[in-house]
Amino acid sequence: MQVHCELRYGLTPALEALGSFNSWFFHDAGGDLDEWAQGLSERAAWTAIHGLKPTEIRVYREQV
Repeated sequence: MQVHCELRYGLTPALEALGSFNSWFFHDAGGDLDEWAQGLSERAAWTAIHGLKPTEIRVYREQV
């Protein structure tokens, strides 16, 4: 089972300048969840969206 949580924002020049980024965490791959989350929180995207309100929030699951 894969769970998705998407926060969608309106397109602004600051957000558009960030480009695209994907990151995945798999519990059985031996990585550390806290380190992975810390790495995400250090990305410029977190600063850019900090004061913004999402235009849409989508949570869903799918069988993989």
